[in-house]
Amino acid sequence: MSSPLRIQVAKRTMATATHLAALGQQTFIEAFAADNKAEDMAQYVAENFSPKIQWAELQQPETIFLVAYFQETPVGYAKLKLNATLGLQPEKTTHSQLEIERLYVQEDWIGTGLGASLMRRAIEEAKLNGCRAVVLGVWEKNLRALEFYRRFGFKTIGQHAFVLGTDVQQDLILRKGL
Repeated sequence: MSSPLRIQVAKRTMATATHLAALGQQTFIEAFAADNKAEDMAQYVAENFSPKIQWAELQQPETIFLVAYFQETPVGYAKLKLNATLGLQPEKTTHSQLEIERLYVQEDWIGTGLGASLMRRAIEEAKLNGCRAVVLGVWEKNLRALEFYRRFGFKTIGQHAFVLGTDVQQDLILRKGL
């Protein structure tokens, strides 16, 4: 008997884009609304999570979406980018690292191991694509996420600005060698 939970590479369809937009909005709001201004959240969500935007992201050849489904309902996802430049010096090659641009699960799924399953699958995708490292940016105030990434062996290598609406925040750049 197969598990009712599965993680798969997203199909590049408009239906998938619609599901990703809704899931992205929901999980981003669940993760950050309590710690940010409503108008900044609304602006960020409008600029980053619509079916049209997700459709464009799905069409990018260096972008991979992993979607976690419980039965047939999407409950979490990861957006991965091959040939990422995050945290690299300009003279370094970009072909050797994968960036986890987003990794979110619905609030009810936090603490179930789903996030860890998505992370393991993201690392597997990096290895399958010949990457030597995985990088990501995480809000310096997101202590739960920082602890999660550190459990997987990520280390801080720098920081960069992240703009949420009108609020300029600091993200830490984390890296894990493979």
